[in-house]
Amino acid sequence: MNTKVNEKELGGSHVSERIRELRIQDLHAFYGEGHALHGIDMTVYRGELVTLLGRNGSGRTTTLRSIVGLIGRRTGSIMLKGEEIINASPHVIAHMGVGYCPEERGIFSSLNVEENLMLPPKVADGGMSVEELYEMFPNLAERRKSPGMRLSGGEQQMLAMARILRTGANVLLLDEITEGLAPVIVDKLAEVLIELKNRGYTVVLVEQNFRFAAPLADRHFIMDHGDVAEIIHKDELDTKKHVFDEYLSV
Repeated sequence: MNTKVNEKELGGSHVSERIRELRIQDLHAFYGEGHALHGIDMTVYRGELVTLLGRNGSGRTTTLRSIVGLIGRRTGSIMLKGEEIINASPHVIAHMGVGYCPEERGIFSSLNVEENLMLPPKVADGGMSVEELYEMFPNLAERRKSPGMRLSGGEQQMLAMARILRTGANVLLLDEITEGLAPVIVDKLAEVLIELKNRGYTVVLVEQNFRFAAPLADRHFIMDHGDVAEIIHKDELDTKKHVFDEYLSV
């Protein structure tokens, strides 16, 4: 593994003037006796879209779960909007504006689209209205009375994202949102992420589909064996192809 990256994550001196939304330092996480994260350092700035890339088992999902407090044993520091949250409970972190969209989506099969949307409580002002969400996701407007069990995988993913946007969350942690979806749905999700970024949302995206992620992200955190091996700025994609080959190829 490469030497631990530090200030390279700033992506240029101008970035240092931006507001730190999320600052992770020396983060370790454990599943029982298993040591899953090995001292992660990571900064995400307000309004950025960053990806966590890597092979299965590299620690990407564990990083998201650590941020939202779903990993019981953690050490180190996780600063959210300037406040330490390493020991905060998930509901406190949610009320600080963090929305987590897990890979399994968590749609309630017996509830219809609108009921799923309305179920989570609002955590902050500024959440999107149902009408705004239907404009952003027209498929959901057409299926608003359909139960979750009758939605396609793409519609379930749209619903999972729409649900957290209604709560007022402005830091979005998204895990494998394109997994198994048709290309037309993937293209729609790319449009949505661009719009959210333009609105000032901060997005941390775990993704296997590099072709989807590459044009969207400001920076890519390459993970390997529970740590950040490389940080690649969007302007470095052409010159760092060998890094992607090394850490992402099967």
